[in-house]
Amino acid sequence: MENCGARSVREGKGKRLWKKVKYQLVEYHSLPGYLRDNEYIVGHYRSEWPMKQVLLSIFSIHNETLNVWTHLIGFFLFLSLTIYTAMKIPKVVDLHSLQHFPEMLMKADMNKLQAELLTCLPSMPDLHRLGQDFKTSLPTMDMLPSISSWHVKELLYNCLPERFSSGNHTDVCVLHSVKEDLANLIAPLMLKPITRLPFFAFLGGAMFCLLVSSVCHLVSCHSERLSYIMLRLDYAGIASLICTSFFPPVYYSFMCYPFFCNLYLGFISLLGIAATLVSLLPFFQKPKFRTFRAALFCGMGLCGVGPILHKLYWFWGEPEVFHTTGYEILMGLFYGLGALVYATRIPERWMPGKFDIAGHSHQLFHVLVVAGAYSHYRAGLVYLRWRDLRGC
Repeated sequence: MENCGARSVREGKGKRLWKKVKYQLVEYHSLPGYLRDNEYIVGHYRSEWPMKQVLLSIFSIHNETLNVWTHLIGFFLFLSLTIYTAMKIPKVVDLHSLQHFPEMLMKADMNKLQAELLTCLPSMPDLHRLGQDFKTSLPTMDMLPSISSWHVKELLYNCLPERFSSGNHTDVCVLHSVKEDLANLIAPLMLKPITRLPFFAFLGGAMFCLLVSSVCHLVSCHSERLSYIMLRLDYAGIASLICTSFFPPVYYSFMCYPFFCNLYLGFISLLGIAATLVSLLPFFQKPKFRTFRAALFCGMGLCGVGPILHKLYWFWGEPEVFHTTGYEILMGLFYGLGALVYATRIPERWMPGKFDIAGHSHQLFHVLVVAGAYSHYRAGLVYLRWRDLRGC
């Protein structure tokens, strides 16, 4: 009996020791072929762990830890931005910024304000036509379809004096910002906010890409089959991010020109579907299609040049157009730099083994992707505000 008890104790210790050894991190030369990707990352690999240990490894240190967390944090960032956009962005003006406006207005010289408004407002026939439009639309409470042609914000903004004065005393409190706030307060009452669907499509594509990438880096070490599946989904996520990134700039730039809007969106959607199929179907994973796959993804990215140049040509001189183009150029720089770092495997190729845990190219690539997507989000906010206030 004692021998059996001692043997069972030894077996239990042996199993625990084997598990401890089995789930230790290994070096590159010990990996199976399907996990060998970057020979400059020398160690700290997980290899064919059970799913429980794979999932728990999200809280441990290995060479994929930051790959997982850079895009997981990016996913939660864009989830927060989506919620914020849904709740806040439709409100073009912040009413709290006008809480002191009545006090400032009481100090204003109303006679001077009336004279300046009469000077700069449209002619009486135009005002009469505007009044008729309002009478027609009020019973249904619908927004005026033609009111955008009045450029209401610009009209009000230009009419308001730079500062109000009372007698010989100049009120320095009512300055440029009050004009902006008052114009923004009145203009949305006359303009129907445009659809947010293209913007939310981009946010959805970004979240899908970031989440799939994070999960891929976490669980691909489990088995060859799962690694194959997750890698395909990762490529599909990249295709979705590229494709949906076109939706806000194309739709909001050409919403008043349905032919070009449908042409650009239709073309990029077809490319996006093709890239997704190429990523998912096993037939296209053969080595002979490597060049075709790379060309398809590059082609999707280059398709953005045409709509941007078209937008600049048609809306040249409008500050929002230059503002959004600046963000889009910044996004392209982030993505391009990320692709360059990823392809050249810098900096780990300079010092193999020194960047196994932190600082290798794939981590930098992830950070640059999140930065590029955020730049595009900022451009989308400018598009929304521009179209809400300007209309067609």
